[in-house]
Amino acid sequence: MANITLVDDDENIVASVSLALESHGHTVKAYYDGASGLAALESNPPDLAILDVKMPRMDGMEVLRRLRQTSEVPVIILTSKDEEIDEILGFNLGADDYMHKPFSQRLLIERVKAVLRRAGPDESDASNPAAVAAPGSKAIKRGRLTLDPARHDCLWDNKPVRLTVTEFLLLQSLAQRPGFVKSRDNLMDAAYDDQVYVDDRTIDSHIKRMRKKFRQVDPEFDSIETLYGVGYRYREV
Repeated sequence: MANITLVDDDENIVASVSLALESHGHTVKAYYDGASGLAALESNPPDLAILDVKMPRMDGMEVLRRLRQTSEVPVIILTSKDEEIDEILGFNLGADDYMHKPFSQRLLIERVKAVLRRAGPDESDASNPAAVAAPGSKAIKRGRLTLDPARHDCLWDNKPVRLTVTEFLLLQSLAQRPGFVKSRDNLMDAAYDDQVYVDDRTIDSHIKRMRKKFRQVDPEFDSIETLYGVGYRYREV
């Protein structure tokens, strides 16, 4: 079960979402404006954050932007808007998932479970020898890149690169078979559960953000190659 921080100025949504999450064993701390929510996220990072977009004092996108400067805690964005640009901006800022209001509580619970599962093994996984010994859990060394799924560590030339859960899973999928092209559908399958639908632009946004992070460490980074109309591949250097 997870510690979840919920930031939304709608008291009815906070009450209903908190009740739904707590009924599944999660602990929820709620905040009603972006500034207090960001302060709580920075001082006491949860296992997952759920952020509304439109809030007083600081909107959810600004909270996410500032949070990503110091933390890669998984984030689900909520919004009542139906504009495509908001979803693209959210993923560009490092959101792990996105939901439009109104939404069903059951669907939210499934999204929360999916993001937490991607973020790391739960207790049942830890007690399962097959899960612990799975190939995907072993450290990957590809030239200048080192990925350690067990610790969620990513290094480039022994320098840390902080990736979100989704970014890490995408890179892991690419790095497992250098030189092989992964379509966007392949990458969606690697990073998202079956019940979560994302479109091609979501994958593109994650790749763009990931490249930016690596270029902060190495301005010449070009190991994630785009094959237009086909997909992406990792080039080992």
